[in-house]
Amino acid sequence: MIRVLLVHDLCLVRSVLAEWLRRETDMRVDDTAWTGACGRLPAVRPDVCAVDLECADAHGSPPLAELCGRRAGLPVPRLLVLASARRPGLLKRAAEAGALGYVDKEGSPQRLVTGIRHVAEGKRFVDDSLGFGFLKAAQMPLTDRELSVLSLAAAGASVAEIARSLHLSHGTVRNYMAAITRKTGARNRIDAIRISQGEGWL
Repeated sequence: MIRVLLVHDLCLVRSVLAEWLRRETDMRVDDTAWTGACGRLPAVRPDVCAVDLECADAHGSPPLAELCGRRAGLPVPRLLVLASARRPGLLKRAAEAGALGYVDKEGSPQRLVTGIRHVAEGKRFVDDSLGFGFLKAAQMPLTDRELSVLSLAAAGASVAEIARSLHLSHGTVRNYMAAITRKTGARNRIDAIRISQGEGWL
């Protein structure tokens, strides 16, 4: 039996996907929004976390490392993500978090079923339609930390709020913003956000 934790912030979409997966006799499925995902791990003990990369919290940054990190007494779940080629920044974050499965969210639900089975066996699964997104992700000039800083800035956070959220000094945040502005060829922070959103990095 494959224990699956399905994480999606849109209740209707999550419910439909969960019911679809529960038709499979070899899967036991629990579902939750991102806000409750990490807290469900001890009870569910999932073999696979199947997660939507677009997080509806204020910062839009799903806590992938926290969800699939090591915890005392708990198995480390394998990670499968529902992704879009239009958001290469999120693909890059998923790859850096060690995701094994990448399912195009515009594809068939059966692809999700197949992907979960592959990932549960420790095999990589990548929808071909995400290839262009991975190419764009490889060309991204920003690091994961820079993306985190910029995501918070795009959500309207001040330097002080970004520093507090990411446990950084104010000076370090300013240094990151200067590097982001330089790497994106932007004139200022607002321009850097506009460029990054246009490229699908955020």
